[in-house]
Amino acid sequence: QVQLVESGGGLVQPGASLRLSCAASGNRFSIATMAWFRQAPGKQRELVAGITSGLRTNYADSVKGRFTVARDNAKNTVYLQMNSLKPEDTAVYYCTVAGTGYWGQGTQVTVSS
Repeated sequence: QVQLVESGGGLVQPGASLRLSCAASGNRFSIATMAWFRQAPGKQRELVAGITSGLRTNYADSVKGRFTVARDNAKNTVYLQMNSLKPEDTAVYYCTVAGTGYWGQGTQVTVSS
């Protein structure tokens, strides 16, 4: 059983930054590919960014150059640094262990003036 707990969401103005964190339980975190997804109201959940155990990363085109995914295996934590936030980034952000059914509860990010 793996538990994922996201934090760091909030209400910010356009152009601001936020850093999301996802703390994972279990002792296999270091070999897991982790990913961040988001779901806006009325839209399907979409991949935002992923990071492998070898630190390879991938990003949705809509966030490239603005978001950075990172991990700290010593803390069993994956991060999503979000810069230059736009209103269209507003969504609930979820972390997941890629290829499994393990998801966090989500954290709300709202970008609005």
